[in-house]
Amino acid sequence: MLLFDTQPPTDPERDETVLTCGNTQTLKFKSIVQGIEYIWKAAWSLHAAGDPAAEDWVAVKALAVLAGDSARAAAQISAEADAAGLTGTQRTGTDACVRYLTSKDEYLRYDQALTAGWPIATGVIEGACRHLIGDRLDITGARWGLPGAEAILTLRAVIANGDYDDYWRYHLAREHQRLYPGTAQGQYTLSA
Repeated sequence: MLLFDTQPPTDPERDETVLTCGNTQTLKFKSIVQGIEYIWKAAWSLHAAGDPAAEDWVAVKALAVLAGDSARAAAQISAEADAAGLTGTQRTGTDACVRYLTSKDEYLRYDQALTAGWPIATGVIEGACRHLIGDRLDITGARWGLPGAEAILTLRAVIANGDYDDYWRYHLAREHQRLYPGTAQGQYTLSA
């Protein structure tokens, strides 16, 4: 079962998301949506407004960032701005993107998150939290203690992950062991 816990940013200047899976793996990252916004700013510095080539250009740079190579993407963007002869305000978008990709490199490890099967956009995480937690615990008049809330959220996560049937078989076997230690379930012989 995968249940993610996100912590909202505490400092607006460092708006990374902390994603924890269980108690063992933690990854701090910035939403890919924010990174793509910076790449689009660079694209409009290098391409005319409405140029369809900008979309392909953004896709190539975004794929490099998704592959964990934000430093290479930043170097390419800077080199393209130099080659295009951009100066001053013309470089605003490219310079902002390069600054973002280089200064936030440690938070752009999307390749690691994707390999682990973790979501890379905070909207996905927030939506899952709203679905799993808010829709059940925020009902009118409900009062939850920590043990009860944790039990219902664990069950909702098991159902959402499609693991309910396996979980229920496991639960029945464990309950049988608890109630009837030393006997195997379904292994009774009849004698007369």
